[in-house]
Amino acid sequence: MTEPQLRRTTLNAVDRSPLDVDALRAVLPATEFRRVDVVSETGSTNADLIARAAGEDIAGAVLLAEHQSAGRGRHGRSWSAPARSQISMSLGVDTSGVAPDAWGWLPLLTGLAVAHTVRDLGIDAGLKWPNDVLVGTGKLAGILAEVAAPVIVVGLGLNVSLTEDELPDPNAVSLSMLGHDVDRTMLTALLLAALSDGLARWRTSDSTLAADYREVSTTIGTRVRAILPGDAEIVGTATGIDDGGRLLIDDAGTTVTVSAGDITHLRPA
Repeated sequence: MTEPQLRRTTLNAVDRSPLDVDALRAVLPATEFRRVDVVSETGSTNADLIARAAGEDIAGAVLLAEHQSAGRGRHGRSWSAPARSQISMSLGVDTSGVAPDAWGWLPLLTGLAVAHTVRDLGIDAGLKWPNDVLVGTGKLAGILAEVAAPVIVVGLGLNVSLTEDELPDPNAVSLSMLGHDVDRTMLTALLLAALSDGLARWRTSDSTLAADYREVSTTIGTRVRAILPGDAEIVGTATGIDDGGRLLIDDAGTTVTVSAGDITHLRPA
């Protein structure tokens, strides 16, 4: 696939053009995805794709929304943003042949695909385990994976042209705010290519995937506080990620393994 060229516009005229679904469909043959749809508005692309799983095979399906009125994060947190100001996308990932112990890697490799894509723009993005893409302390993108066995639906929300006044969270940041106003269609095409590459590496248990993740992790090597349900907590140094995508924390000489589903929050200690 020839890498799409990102079309830049001036920052004083924020580009909120509609997604070009035909252009996105044209890049699918070079990826593992087989179908892409764009809707003008919905509550949640994840919820819609999961609902479709009841009557169709959603493996390889991509659903994008120009506007999400009830985007979902972990633990039921909700958010919304102006139409065409984000990439709001959900993917149906076939887990056939991949052990359930490795499914936890899906939000991590999605974050890695986003980080690599925006780093190519010159943006120093990092990954906060398990599901945030950060630039400095600002959240650029969030990821939510939900099981609809044998498919996992992975949702991605990437802030593209949001202004400071429009941020759904004061800790968020957008590409425009970072000085990069880009065409969402071309950026989505780049993300689909990066995601397809990451999924191929995941399916073959490619060890370099974990190495690449560690290089851009903002969590590994730092003191963290993992807050568990019931307000119990683990405090220690994050030392690594295991083969299942779980975080390893050194708690006073004892290594504790936590999965994304085990914790309510992960914060600096």
